[in-house]
Amino acid sequence: AVQRERFAALGALYREWNDRINVVSRKDIDQLYLRHVLHGLAIAKVCAFHPGARVLDVGCGGGFPGIPLAILFPEVRFTLVDSIGKKIRVVREISRAAGISNVEGVHSRVEQMPGKFDFVVSRAVTEMKTFIGWVWDKIDRGEAAGTLPNGILYLKGGDLRDELQAAGKPYRTYEIADFFDGEFFETKKVVYFGR
Repeated sequence: AVQRERFAALGALYREWNDRINVVSRKDIDQLYLRHVLHGLAIAKVCAFHPGARVLDVGCGGGFPGIPLAILFPEVRFTLVDSIGKKIRVVREISRAAGISNVEGVHSRVEQMPGKFDFVVSRAVTEMKTFIGWVWDKIDRGEAAGTLPNGILYLKGGDLRDELQAAGKPYRTYEIADFFDGEFFETKKVVYFGR
């Protein structure tokens, strides 16, 4: 019930903060639950994080996919990082207002972040080869933190064949349309790279 309340609170909070600091495009704010919340939760359909897992959301913007995942997994520690300070301010303010205590917002470039994590999540920040270069050494090896072994869970749409080939690591893709209905999800995928 607490989780439902927190999800329900996001709409008004994002609308309020988006008027001050534009973190979600104007057309997307009306479809926040479909295009941001539900899209982020596709990761949970691929991998459930276990209590105590450490998850890093890279280039989180206003908090996606990290904030919806943090609501869904209250016993998992989420670190949301973005190089743009005002976006991290939104993450902190919305987490506080919605009572989400397992989120830490960090204003930094990911390459300069200390520490190790079990999973890295992200949404189409850059092409995958570059992204893997930024985060690979921040992922601890292990198999106890979730229903998949530690690794990267990346949200991306479109034809990814060339980009995935160039990434140079074994991967698995999951079609989000298998989990959720709607035209928006038709070409969208969760890409998993195991550490």
